[in-house]
Order: sequence, then C-alpha cells, then structure tokens
Amino acid sequence: MKKILTILTVIISISSATFGQVNPHAIGLRLGGDGDANGAEISYQHGMGEANRVEFDLGFRGNKNYNSMFLSGVYQWDWNLTSGLNWYVGPGAALGLYDWDDGKTSSSGFNLGLGGQIGLEFDFQDLGAPLLVSLDARPMFDFIGYNNGFGWGAALGIRYIW
Repeated sequence: MKKILTILTVIISISSATFGQVNPHAIGLRLGGDGDANGAEISYQHGMGEANRVEFDLGFRGNKNYNSMFLSGVYQWDWNLTSGLNWYVGPGAALGLYDWDDGKTSSSGFNLGLGGQIGLEFDFQDLGAPLLVSLDARPMFDFIGYNNGFGWGAALGIRYIW
C-alpha cells in the first residue's frame, strides 16, 4: 500500500503542470461490472476548480445469486494528455446493501469499501457536443460485507456536460 501511495504522489507531483480543464457539472451513466456481477450506475461529477472534482455514483449490480445497491464517492485529479483527452485518478469509498442467495446459503447486509479510481476520458465539447466519455477502473477493498477483500470493476461512462 505504501508503494502505491508513493507512486501516486510522484505521478501527481510530476504532472501537476498539465492539469486538464474540469467541467463544472456532468451527469450520466457508468456501465460496467465487478467480477461476474454486472450493473449500472447513475453518475454525477462536480468540478472543484480547474483540476479537481468529486464523482458520486448510485449503482446497482447483480447476477442470478447476488444483488447490490451502493453509493460511491471519489475525489479526482484530472490531467490533460492532448486536446480533449484527459486522465484522472483519485481516492474513494463505497457504501452499499447486498443480498446473496444461491439456493444453499443466503445472506444480506451492509458493505463498506475503500479504494480509488483511475481512467481516461474524452471531452467532446471542443467538437461542439456537451458529452464526456470515459473508461476507468475502480479498485476497492471491502472491509465489511459478503465478499470481504480486494475487488475491482471496469466501466464505460457517458455523461452530459453543463
């Protein structure tokens, strides 16, 4: 964990001169999965200056044995790679409710996870469309819940900018 934090600190320090332009507001969907449980999230991003924002996602995941609903929040630093293309990274947390029933055992309860998010995004505003498309990964470590331990999910985000 210390190595990851050190690497992130170095990356943030080196690239601080190339921050991207963060949009004031964006709302849309984040579609993806977490292992074998696929789902969707209603996603909202709120700009906190030129280089930082917070993202809140209300998500739903499930398969034939497992269903969950959760709220995640991530603080993000955003850097510009080239015109319209940015990358971002930041720490986050997730809270949720789950229900597990495979016919043999059943369980329901509360989830709590800590982790982060890293991804790439393309801002179509320079091309005349108020659209933000992203591809990211969100590694999380669940401390409380059915599946304690490390997990992650990749997702495609499509958001309207205003």
